[in-house]
Amino acid sequence: MKVDVLGVSFDNVTMDEAVRLGMEMLDTPEADTVVTPNPEIVMVCRKDPELMGAVNSASLVLPDGIGVVYGAKILGTPLSGKVPGADWAEKMFSEMSKRGRSVYFLGAKPGVAEKAAENMAKKYPGLVIAGTHDGYFNDDGPVVEAINSASPDLLLVCLGAPKQEKWISAHRGELNVRLMAGLGGSLDVYAGTVQRAPESWRKLNLEWLYRLIKQPSRLGRMLKLPRFLILVVWKRFFGK
Repeated sequence: MKVDVLGVSFDNVTMDEAVRLGMEMLDTPEADTVVTPNPEIVMVCRKDPELMGAVNSASLVLPDGIGVVYGAKILGTPLSGKVPGADWAEKMFSEMSKRGRSVYFLGAKPGVAEKAAENMAKKYPGLVIAGTHDGYFNDDGPVVEAINSASPDLLLVCLGAPKQEKWISAHRGELNVRLMAGLGGSLDVYAGTVQRAPESWRKLNLEWLYRLIKQPSRLGRMLKLPRFLILVVWKRFFGK
């Protein structure tokens, strides 16, 4: 079931359901896509029709952030819960490793994707690393060629929003992959160059606050959250 939050259609799934669907997509002939919008991306979608189209045309739209869950609840159409993209991908790695499936890491600064691949290969023996490429490129052609040569089951596109969603949408028809997912800064997390909030903070849904404390420069981006919630309340009571 889809849940509309300010124009973005989220899939109402639990983490386990999202992983099951992801694994099923690895066995379909067409290239499926996964996106993980948070409130910030929802707000950008409202001003960017191309991004809105790319997000809503994805095979699976996961609510990455407690703000989206709160928004859906305020609108009277609650979601099952948040499904953080980085966590979803790791659970996919765990399942994929049992079946010898492959993944390709695209994005981040030079060296980060390689380190992320090294760490994930150690953590999930059996997971096949099909290849890596940093996110610093101007010509898409050679990148698409490299990915097609590797022919991975899963392609993680970590170029940051909205670039990654638009990139996936633009190249969906020419990439020889089973599943593509846009996951922002996940490679930095897997590589260990960025630390996630401790589990206790995550359980309290305060990961956003931890990241703000660690990176005060994110304040401008975080200010989109109050505006998001104001718009949700307005829509709930005035229908606009």
